[in-house]
Amino acid sequence: MGKNNIANRQAMCDVLIEEGKKNPAITVLTSDSRGSASLAPFAKELPTQLVEVGIAEQNIVSIAAGLAHMGKRPFVASPACFLSMRSIEQIKVDVAYSNKNVKLVGISGGVSYGALGMSHHSLQDIAVARAIPNLQVLLPADRFETIQMFKALAASNEPAYIRLGRNPVEDCYDSADYPFEIGKAIKLRSGQDVALIATGETVRQALDAAELLEKQGITATVLNVHSLKPFDSETVKRVAKETGTVITVEEHSQYNGLGAAVAETLTEETDIRQKIIAFPDEALITGSSSELFAHYGLDGASIAKTAVAFLGA
Repeated sequence: MGKNNIANRQAMCDVLIEEGKKNPAITVLTSDSRGSASLAPFAKELPTQLVEVGIAEQNIVSIAAGLAHMGKRPFVASPACFLSMRSIEQIKVDVAYSNKNVKLVGISGGVSYGALGMSHHSLQDIAVARAIPNLQVLLPADRFETIQMFKALAASNEPAYIRLGRNPVEDCYDSADYPFEIGKAIKLRSGQDVALIATGETVRQALDAAELLEKQGITATVLNVHSLKPFDSETVKRVAKETGTVITVEEHSQYNGLGAAVAETLTEETDIRQKIIAFPDEALITGSSSELFAHYGLDGASIAKTAVAFLGA
Protein backbone atom coordinates (compact mmCIF):
# COMPACT_ATOMS: atom_id res chain seq x y z
CA MET A 1 0.00 0.00 0.00
CA GLY A 2 1.64 3.17 -1.19
CA LYS A 3 0.94 6.74 -2.11
CA ASN A 4 -2.22 7.64 -3.95
CA ASN A 5 -3.20 10.59 -6.10
CA ILE A 6 -6.90 9.76 -6.38
CA ALA A 7 -9.22 11.49 -3.91
CA ASN A 8 -12.22 9.64 -2.51
CA ARG A 9 -14.57 12.02 -4.34
CA GLN A 10 -13.05 10.92 -7.66
CA ALA A 11 -13.60 7.29 -6.74
CA MET A 12 -17.21 8.17 -5.89
CA CYS A 13 -17.70 9.71 -9.33
CA ASP A 14 -16.34 6.61 -11.07
CA VAL A 15 -18.78 4.38 -9.20
CA LEU A 16 -21.73 6.69 -9.83
CA ILE A 17 -20.98 6.69 -13.57
CA GLU A 18 -20.76 2.90 -13.59
CA GLU A 19 -23.94 2.42 -11.54
CA GLY A 20 -25.76 5.26 -13.31
CA LYS A 21 -25.26 3.61 -16.68
CA LYS A 22 -26.79 0.43 -15.32
CA ASN A 23 -29.67 2.17 -13.56
CA PRO A 24 -31.07 5.43 -15.02
CA ALA A 25 -32.95 6.06 -11.76
CA ILE A 26 -29.64 7.07 -10.17
CA THR A 27 -29.61 10.86 -10.16
CA VAL A 28 -26.92 13.18 -8.85
CA LEU A 29 -27.77 16.61 -7.45
CA THR A 30 -25.17 19.31 -6.83
CA SER A 31 -25.25 22.73 -5.21
CA ASP A 32 -22.92 24.51 -7.64
CA SER A 33 -20.39 21.90 -6.58
CA ARG A 34 -19.83 19.55 -9.51
CA GLY A 35 -16.22 20.74 -9.69
CA SER A 36 -15.41 20.43 -5.99
CA ALA A 37 -17.23 17.08 -5.90
CA SER A 38 -15.26 15.84 -8.96
CA LEU A 39 -18.54 15.20 -10.76
CA ALA A 40 -17.67 16.83 -14.10
CA PRO A 41 -17.07 13.38 -15.69
CA PHE A 42 -20.53 12.27 -14.50
CA ALA A 43 -22.10 15.41 -16.00
CA LYS A 44 -20.38 14.65 -19.31
CA GLU A 45 -21.25 10.95 -19.39
CA LEU A 46 -24.80 11.16 -18.01
CA PRO A 47 -26.00 14.76 -18.42
CA THR A 48 -29.69 13.91 -18.06
CA GLN A 49 -29.03 12.26 -14.70
CA LEU A 50 -27.46 15.32 -13.09
CA VAL A 51 -29.46 18.17 -11.54
CA GLU A 52 -27.68 21.45 -10.78
CA VAL A 53 -29.66 23.16 -8.01
CA GLY A 54 -27.25 25.99 -7.27
CA ILE A 55 -26.28 27.27 -3.84
CA ALA A 56 -29.49 26.23 -2.08
CA GLU A 57 -28.70 23.52 0.44
CA GLN A 58 -32.16 23.32 1.98
CA ASN A 59 -33.83 23.07 -1.41
CA ILE A 60 -31.46 20.44 -2.75
CA VAL A 61 -32.37 18.06 0.07
CA SER A 62 -36.11 18.59 -0.38
CA ILE A 63 -35.82 18.17 -4.16
CA ALA A 64 -33.89 14.94 -3.64
CA ALA A 65 -36.57 13.67 -1.25
CA GLY A 66 -39.21 14.45 -3.87
CA LEU A 67 -37.26 12.62 -6.56
CA ALA A 68 -36.88 9.62 -4.26
CA HIS A 69 -40.62 9.65 -3.63
CA MET A 70 -41.12 9.39 -7.40
CA GLY A 71 -38.81 6.39 -7.69
CA LYS A 72 -35.45 8.01 -8.42
CA ARG A 73 -32.31 7.07 -6.47
CA PRO A 74 -30.76 10.47 -5.69
CA PHE A 75 -27.24 11.22 -4.48
CA VAL A 76 -26.80 14.77 -3.18
CA ALA A 77 -23.22 16.13 -3.32
CA SER A 78 -22.64 19.33 -1.39
CA PRO A 79 -19.93 20.70 0.94
CA ALA A 80 -20.30 18.97 4.29
CA CYS A 81 -20.03 22.22 6.23
CA PHE A 82 -23.19 23.56 4.57
CA LEU A 83 -25.10 20.34 3.87
CA SER A 84 -24.94 19.21 7.50
CA MET A 85 -25.79 22.59 9.03
CA ARG A 86 -27.97 24.68 6.71
CA SER A 87 -30.27 21.84 5.66
CA ILE A 88 -30.59 19.88 8.88
CA GLU A 89 -34.37 20.34 9.17
CA GLN A 90 -34.90 19.06 5.63
CA ILE A 91 -32.61 16.10 6.32
CA LYS A 92 -34.48 15.27 9.53
CA VAL A 93 -38.02 15.68 8.18
CA ASP A 94 -37.97 15.22 4.39
CA VAL A 95 -35.39 12.42 4.25
CA ALA A 96 -35.04 10.53 7.53
CA TYR A 97 -38.51 10.87 9.06
CA SER A 98 -40.13 10.34 5.65
CA ASN A 99 -37.79 7.38 5.01
CA LYS A 100 -36.77 8.52 1.53
CA ASN A 101 -33.94 6.79 -0.30
CA VAL A 102 -31.61 9.79 -0.43
CA LYS A 103 -27.84 9.56 -0.14
CA LEU A 104 -26.41 12.80 1.28
CA VAL A 105 -22.72 13.14 0.42
CA GLY A 106 -20.89 15.76 2.45
CA ILE A 107 -17.84 16.59 0.36
CA SER A 108 -14.66 18.23 1.70
CA GLY A 109 -15.58 17.10 5.21
CA GLY A 110 -13.71 17.69 8.44
CA VAL A 111 -10.90 20.20 7.95
CA SER A 112 -10.43 19.39 4.24
CA TYR A 113 -10.94 23.01 3.25
CA GLY A 114 -8.05 23.87 5.56
CA ALA A 115 -7.06 27.47 5.05
CA LEU A 116 -10.65 28.62 4.41
CA GLY A 117 -11.06 28.37 8.16
CA MET A 118 -13.84 27.64 10.62
CA SER A 119 -16.69 28.67 8.30
CA HIS A 120 -15.74 25.78 6.00
CA HIS A 121 -14.84 23.16 8.62
CA SER A 122 -17.38 20.45 9.36
CA LEU A 123 -16.50 19.08 12.78
CA GLN A 124 -20.04 18.69 14.09
CA ASP A 125 -21.64 16.85 11.15
CA ILE A 126 -21.24 13.35 12.56
CA ALA A 127 -22.65 14.39 15.93
CA VAL A 128 -25.72 15.88 14.27
CA ALA A 129 -26.25 13.11 11.72
CA ARG A 130 -25.92 10.21 14.15
CA ALA A 131 -28.59 11.77 16.37
CA ILE A 132 -31.18 11.69 13.58
CA PRO A 133 -33.26 8.49 13.62
CA ASN A 134 -33.29 6.39 10.46
CA LEU A 135 -30.14 7.95 8.96
CA GLN A 136 -27.02 5.92 8.29
CA VAL A 137 -23.69 7.70 8.90
CA LEU A 138 -20.69 6.50 6.89
CA LEU A 139 -17.04 7.54 6.41
CA PRO A 140 -14.80 5.63 3.97
CA ALA A 141 -11.12 5.32 4.82
CA ASP A 142 -9.63 5.48 1.32
CA ARG A 143 -10.46 5.29 -2.40
CA PHE A 144 -10.93 1.52 -2.34
CA GLU A 145 -13.38 1.66 0.53
CA THR A 146 -15.16 4.53 -1.22
CA ILE A 147 -15.66 2.24 -4.22
CA GLN A 148 -17.02 -0.54 -2.03
CA MET A 149 -19.23 1.82 -0.06
CA PHE A 150 -20.82 3.56 -3.03
CA LYS A 151 -21.54 0.28 -4.77
CA ALA A 152 -23.35 -0.81 -1.63
CA LEU A 153 -25.16 2.52 -1.41
CA ALA A 154 -26.30 2.30 -5.03
CA ALA A 155 -28.08 -0.94 -4.14
CA SER A 156 -29.37 0.25 -0.76
CA ASN A 157 -32.77 1.77 -0.04
CA GLU A 158 -31.75 3.39 3.27
CA PRO A 159 -31.29 7.14 3.85
CA ALA A 160 -27.62 7.89 4.52
CA TYR A 161 -25.11 10.66 5.21
CA ILE A 162 -21.63 10.00 3.84
CA ARG A 163 -18.66 12.22 4.59
CA LEU A 164 -15.81 12.44 2.07
CA GLY A 165 -12.58 14.40 2.33
CA ARG A 166 -11.12 16.67 -0.30
CA ASN A 167 -7.57 15.43 -0.75
CA PRO A 168 -6.08 12.07 -1.77
CA VAL A 169 -5.45 9.69 1.12
CA GLU A 170 -2.69 7.11 1.24
CA ASP A 171 -4.20 3.69 0.62
CA CYS A 172 -5.33 1.61 3.59
CA TYR A 173 -6.23 -1.35 1.37
CA ASP A 174 -4.42 -3.02 -1.53
CA SER A 175 -7.53 -3.04 -3.73
CA ALA A 176 -11.32 -2.89 -3.62
CA ASP A 177 -11.45 -6.69 -3.59
CA TYR A 178 -12.27 -7.40 0.06
CA PRO A 179 -15.43 -8.18 2.06
CA PHE A 180 -17.37 -5.00 2.83
CA GLU A 181 -20.67 -4.55 4.60
CA ILE A 182 -22.30 -1.38 5.89
CA GLY A 183 -22.40 -1.63 9.67
CA LYS A 184 -19.43 -4.01 10.00
CA ALA A 185 -16.12 -2.63 11.28
CA ILE A 186 -12.92 -4.01 9.77
CA LYS A 187 -9.80 -4.98 11.69
CA LEU A 188 -6.82 -3.87 9.60
CA ARG A 189 -4.11 -4.82 12.07
CA SER A 190 -3.92 -6.97 15.22
CA GLY A 191 -2.07 -6.17 18.43
CA GLN A 192 -2.07 -6.90 22.15
CA ASP A 193 -1.27 -3.60 23.85
CA VAL A 194 -3.73 -1.00 22.56
CA ALA A 195 -6.65 -0.74 20.14
CA LEU A 196 -6.60 2.27 17.83
CA ILE A 197 -10.17 2.76 16.63
CA ALA A 198 -10.54 5.24 13.79
CA THR A 199 -12.98 6.37 11.13
CA GLY A 200 -12.68 8.03 7.73
CA GLU A 201 -9.35 9.55 6.82
CA THR A 202 -7.91 9.10 10.31
CA VAL A 203 -7.71 5.35 9.67
CA ARG A 204 -4.55 6.00 7.67
CA GLN A 205 -3.12 8.01 10.56
CA ALA A 206 -3.91 5.16 12.96
CA LEU A 207 -2.10 2.69 10.70
CA ASP A 208 0.92 5.01 10.58
CA ALA A 209 0.85 5.27 14.37
CA ALA A 210 0.71 1.48 14.73
CA GLU A 211 3.82 1.14 12.57
CA LEU A 212 5.66 3.67 14.74
CA LEU A 213 4.53 1.95 17.93
CA GLU A 214 5.76 -1.41 16.67
CA LYS A 215 9.27 0.03 16.45
CA GLN A 216 8.99 0.76 20.17
CA GLY A 217 7.85 -2.75 21.02
CA ILE A 218 4.15 -1.85 21.33
CA THR A 219 1.65 -3.80 19.25
CA ALA A 220 -1.58 -2.08 18.26
CA THR A 221 -4.85 -3.26 16.82
CA VAL A 222 -6.27 -0.89 14.19
CA LEU A 223 -10.03 -1.01 13.74
CA ASN A 224 -11.67 0.82 10.85
CA VAL A 225 -15.17 1.90 11.88
CA HIS A 226 -16.48 3.10 8.53
CA SER A 227 -20.06 2.99 9.81
CA LEU A 228 -20.99 5.25 12.72
CA LYS A 229 -24.61 4.20 12.14
CA PRO A 230 -25.30 1.34 12.10
CA PHE A 231 -22.53 0.89 14.70
CA ASP A 232 -20.68 -2.40 15.12
CA SER A 233 -20.79 -2.59 18.92
CA GLU A 234 -19.92 -6.29 18.95
CA THR A 235 -16.58 -5.86 17.18
CA VAL A 236 -15.70 -2.74 19.18
CA LYS A 237 -16.29 -4.60 22.45
CA ARG A 238 -14.24 -7.54 21.28
CA VAL A 239 -11.14 -5.56 20.28
CA ALA A 240 -11.42 -3.43 23.43
CA LYS A 241 -11.43 -6.53 25.64
CA GLU A 242 -8.47 -7.99 23.73
CA THR A 243 -6.22 -5.07 24.67
CA GLY A 244 -7.89 -3.40 27.67
CA THR A 245 -6.91 0.00 26.29
CA VAL A 246 -8.72 1.93 23.56
CA ILE A 247 -7.74 5.14 21.78
CA THR A 248 -10.24 6.58 19.30
CA VAL A 249 -9.11 8.89 16.50
CA GLU A 250 -11.45 11.10 14.50
CA GLU A 251 -11.47 14.22 12.33
CA HIS A 252 -14.32 15.69 14.33
CA SER A 253 -15.14 17.58 17.48
CA GLN A 254 -14.19 15.77 20.67
CA TYR A 255 -17.89 15.64 21.44
CA ASN A 256 -20.51 13.18 20.16
CA GLY A 257 -18.54 11.51 17.39
CA LEU A 258 -16.67 8.20 17.21
CA GLY A 259 -15.21 8.56 20.70
CA ALA A 260 -18.66 9.04 22.16
CA ALA A 261 -20.06 6.07 20.22
CA VAL A 262 -17.28 3.84 21.56
CA ALA A 263 -17.75 5.16 25.11
CA GLU A 264 -21.48 4.47 24.89
CA THR A 265 -20.70 0.92 23.78
CA LEU A 266 -18.18 0.33 26.57
CA THR A 267 -20.11 2.06 29.36
CA GLU A 268 -20.49 -1.17 31.35
CA GLU A 269 -16.94 -2.39 30.65
CA THR A 270 -15.31 -0.80 33.71
CA ASP A 271 -11.92 -2.46 33.21
CA ILE A 272 -11.25 -0.83 29.82
CA ARG A 273 -9.39 2.46 29.59
CA GLN A 274 -10.29 4.88 26.80
CA LYS A 275 -8.85 8.08 25.39
CA ILE A 276 -10.35 10.25 22.66
CA ILE A 277 -8.13 11.96 20.09
CA ALA A 278 -10.15 14.57 18.20
CA PHE A 279 -10.30 18.30 17.60
CA PRO A 280 -10.81 20.41 20.73
CA ASP A 281 -13.92 22.41 21.56
CA GLU A 282 -12.54 25.72 20.32
CA ALA A 283 -12.09 27.80 17.18
CA LEU A 284 -9.25 26.17 15.27
CA ILE A 285 -6.22 27.93 13.87
CA THR A 286 -6.02 28.36 10.10
CA GLY A 287 -3.83 26.06 8.03
CA SER A 288 -3.82 23.14 5.62
CA SER A 289 -5.50 19.93 6.74
CA SER A 290 -2.12 18.25 7.27
CA GLU A 291 -0.94 21.19 9.35
CA LEU A 292 -4.09 21.03 11.46
CA PHE A 293 -3.72 17.28 11.95
CA ALA A 294 -0.17 17.77 13.21
CA HIS A 295 -0.97 20.80 15.37
CA TYR A 296 -3.89 19.12 17.13
CA GLY A 297 -2.32 15.68 17.50
CA LEU A 298 -4.16 13.68 14.84
CA ASP A 299 -1.20 12.69 12.65
CA GLY A 300 0.47 9.31 12.99
CA ALA A 301 3.46 10.54 15.00
CA SER A 302 1.27 12.41 17.47
CA ILE A 303 -1.11 9.47 17.90
CA ALA A 304 1.84 7.18 18.64
CA LYS A 305 3.22 9.65 21.19
CA THR A 306 -0.17 9.92 22.88
CA ALA A 307 -0.49 6.13 22.99
CA VAL A 308 2.91 5.70 24.63
CA ALA A 309 2.05 8.29 27.28
CA PHE A 310 -1.40 6.80 27.91
CA LEU A 311 -0.06 3.27 28.24
CA GLY A 312 2.54 4.48 30.71
CA ALA A 313 0.09 6.46 32.82
